Amino acid sequence: MRVTSGKNPTRVAAGLKATLNNPHVSTEARERAAHRLEDLLSSESVQRAPSTTAPDHETNRVLGGYKATLNNDRTSFDAKHHAREILEAAGYTIERDPNVPESEHETRVIAGYKAALHNPRVSEAAKQHAKEFLNEHGAY
Repeated sequence: MRVTSGKNPTRVAAGLKATLNNPHVSTEARERAAHRLEDLLSSESVQRAPSTTAPDHETNRVLGGYKATLNNDRTSFDAKHHAREILEAAGYTIERDPNVPESEHETRVIAGYKAALHNPRVSEAAKQHAKEFLNEHGAY
């Protein structure tokens, strides 16, 4: 029996781990997730998959969306909690490095918005949002 049905086993495992830690999931669903995770971890596909491989482009985009969710003031607590679980399951550290000063973090954020303005793959709506952010912060 194929546990992942052609999906990336590492990502399936991350989703199952998130299910186990989600307080809004029923006991039955957690038990099913625990059994699936156990089956998945004992399968050859996950054991062969190196955990240190670089994620592909699509995975980077998805994880970037979860990172953005954590920093969006309009995102609910539950959504942020879910995003944190997914990122931690993927091996990302959520807390900012204490050695990086707040001013450097702000500089990086502003640089990201400026880069978005010049990126042809960024939508016009996103560019408009970047302009508004930069105007609010006196950087445009």
